[in-house]
Amino acid sequence: LVSSKTLFVFAFQTGHTTGPSLNNDKLYKFAYSAEVYVDQVKASLQKSAGYRISSGVDVNLLWRNPDNDDDQLIKVTIRDVQVENVNERPAAKNIFKGKSTEKIIGKEYLAALQRPIVLELVRGKVKNFYSYENEPGFTQNIKRGLASLFQLQLHSGTAREVDISGNCNTTYNVRQDQVTKIKALDSCEIEKQGFTSHNQILDVTTKATSATIYVLEDSFIKSIKAEENYVFLLNSRRKTGAKIVSKQRLELKSVQAGPGLIAGKQVASVIKTLDSSYVAVTLVAEPAKSECKKCPSLSEHWQSIREYMYPEKLSKAEAARSFLSFIQNIRKATKEEILQIIRSENKELLPQVVDAVTSAQTPESLEAILEFLDFKDASTFTLQERFLYACGFASHPSEMLLQSLTATFKGDVANEEIRETLVIVMGALIRKLCERDGCKLPAVVEAKRLILNRLEKAKKDDNVRMYLLALKNALLPEAIPVLLMYAESGEGPISNLAATALQRYDPSFLTKEVKETMNRIYHQNRKVHEKTVRTTAAAIVLNSNPSYMEVKNILLSIGELSLEMNKYMLSMIQDILHFEMPSSKTIRQVLKDMRAYNYDRFSKTGSSSAYSGYITRGPDVSSTYSLDILYSGSGILRRSNMNIHVFDRNAELHASQVVIEAQGLESIIAATPDEGEENLDSFAGMSAILFDVQLRPVTFFQGYGDLMSKMLSATGDPINVVKGLILLTDHSQEIQLQSGPRASMEFLGGLAIDISGGMEFSLWYRESKTNVKNRVTMFIAGNTEVDSFFVKTGMETTLEVETALDFISTVQFSQYPFLVCMQMDRVESPFRRYVTKYESLPSGRRYTAKRGKAELLAGNEFPLHQENSNMCRKVFGAKSDSSSSWF
Repeated sequence: LVSSKTLFVFAFQTGHTTGPSLNNDKLYKFAYSAEVYVDQVKASLQKSAGYRISSGVDVNLLWRNPDNDDDQLIKVTIRDVQVENVNERPAAKNIFKGKSTEKIIGKEYLAALQRPIVLELVRGKVKNFYSYENEPGFTQNIKRGLASLFQLQLHSGTAREVDISGNCNTTYNVRQDQVTKIKALDSCEIEKQGFTSHNQILDVTTKATSATIYVLEDSFIKSIKAEENYVFLLNSRRKTGAKIVSKQRLELKSVQAGPGLIAGKQVASVIKTLDSSYVAVTLVAEPAKSECKKCPSLSEHWQSIREYMYPEKLSKAEAARSFLSFIQNIRKATKEEILQIIRSENKELLPQVVDAVTSAQTPESLEAILEFLDFKDASTFTLQERFLYACGFASHPSEMLLQSLTATFKGDVANEEIRETLVIVMGALIRKLCERDGCKLPAVVEAKRLILNRLEKAKKDDNVRMYLLALKNALLPEAIPVLLMYAESGEGPISNLAATALQRYDPSFLTKEVKETMNRIYHQNRKVHEKTVRTTAAAIVLNSNPSYMEVKNILLSIGELSLEMNKYMLSMIQDILHFEMPSSKTIRQVLKDMRAYNYDRFSKTGSSSAYSGYITRGPDVSSTYSLDILYSGSGILRRSNMNIHVFDRNAELHASQVVIEAQGLESIIAATPDEGEENLDSFAGMSAILFDVQLRPVTFFQGYGDLMSKMLSATGDPINVVKGLILLTDHSQEIQLQSGPRASMEFLGGLAIDISGGMEFSLWYRESKTNVKNRVTMFIAGNTEVDSFFVKTGMETTLEVETALDFISTVQFSQYPFLVCMQMDRVESPFRRYVTKYESLPSGRRYTAKRGKAELLAGNEFPLHQENSNMCRKVFGAKSDSSSSWF
């Protein structure tokens, strides 16, 4: 059951007590050891980092209650302490070599550790733990770990027990001369420190077990062995993780003649007689962590990483690594230290500093950044935007953060785009706080009320759009009726935005009323809608457990639509069937009806398409892409939509979405607009979702005049949508080991990202092209450490990958059906992982063992549907070899 051996012995008198009982005038001499191991999850303990504390332990009975044999005081003294490696090491790799225990632990701390403690045991449970008041926390915790072993129940059953781990559910199983104690560590009530990432896929899973075996012999407890295991697994890659194993052994070596009992009727008087300095302290561990004496200041650390943070270097792994280490240091810094760096840095590096300071998410970092940024000054637009997006991506946002943004929004904001970004990010924070049961927090209630009330009063389209984007992030159930109203009654872009907001809700929120409205929009029962809105409405119906009749009506409509919308809807249905989406079963039932499934309906030509596929399929997580592209009847792009989703068995993450939309462009090629789209203003723009956060959309051009000026001055350069450093995985955990030391586990994952997109036209070649570039570098760093004040042991894990994903669509509209070629490519990507195990002393003496592996992940072009492959051959075969200038 448990491999570790922690042994202890007690005489207990059958018939008198329900717990262990010591004999009078005896001294019980024990051998005690506490071991700690840190390693990879599946590694053998023989090569782990760690250490062992061993000592003798003397136990004797001080007092027994004359009125109750089950109430007794015992004295426990640690002596002859030794600290050593947990595994054999050559002298050159042994950090303890040549150092005495006094040198390792420190004279004062060793003396404190060897001062005796007194336990009051009542029916085998520790009722009181007496020690000295000003004892150092770490020596007191080692004693608490030893004292907790003396807690024992001699009958099977479950009970709540207080020990070093807190107040925990404990199960005893008694079989003849053996007692097994299982402690449910996840049930322990103890002050917890740390935080988790907002999405389960980006987070870490912790598994913890604790078992103690007591062996009895001739009515004595002969030995105890206890083992505690903690396993940490990165959800996105469960091969990456760490474990901590803590073992204790207490074994009786001899019983000798000992001191006699102290007379007295009350515990208090006996304790006073023994030593008036004794006080009752809790058996639950107290926080105790050593301070870093040789750590660099925040300013010194920044100087050491500064060179990697220039914009041109952000696509390298070293930038993401530096970003994470900077965040860790900012979290320990004061507001003044943070402000000193922000105020002294140049314009090139300031955006990256803002990313890191905001991502640190401490009260000090938030106060510093808000004091530095002036929202009344439009000239610092870039820094304000980087701050707001870092807030939107916050891994564990606080109520204080949302409160600050709401106050800023209500105040004077010079730049209208920043004002729009502010409220969009407030929506993202509302959702994250609500997901953590914070929906009733005053700041959340205020922000929700502000967005909904101002949307109700908004008259201008720009203001309506701003608040709808905020709701698209917030995903409030109470906002669904408002979104339905705008989806059905709003004009073009507003209607489309409300529909795409509804599309982001979990299908469980999409009521009968939502589906009825979406069906009315798709079938145009009340008014004519643009095809972008109609196709979104159809997608919502088909993804929300549609009924047989809903699917049948959609299928019957195919053939009656405009050519391109026909082709798009047909492609969407085929994609649902090909990808085995939830509604595929109902669609297959409807397709048995020949009125719905016939050649005339399913043979329509066109260039629009919808396709989904896997990027990766793994044992832990899988990722999918979906590409859909909708054209107007004249061959001009109406909407291209690229999505990447990551999911595991229990959770999903919308990693990215890039939508390029265009309208009203038929006039440039003297073509006829589609039905319902005759009066649309010329427009093209891009909208992005990144890690579940809707960003502020970017406009390429608005209006015919703007379009012509940009076409004539176009350079072909893509417009940047988002660029910066994002903290994704952010998991921090403090763990109290039952042997006394404090452990910590931290995983941080950072992303350096650059997403850009562009749309180009050539009137000469009657060709258009859209291009979305995704440049991503990811770095994950994990550190699992056990801190015993006088020695630290742990393991660092790093993963890094640099990759790029490009999506290009080329359209030739010189003929009908026009030629469309879509390409989605991933470049060759270097992937590196390293594991470093270490042991160190405060003096600086350190042992490390490092292993690593680097590999090149092959690049590839994702296979879209066969029809696309055929079209690409035609496009690139037909392309002229002459000038390819764009204007």
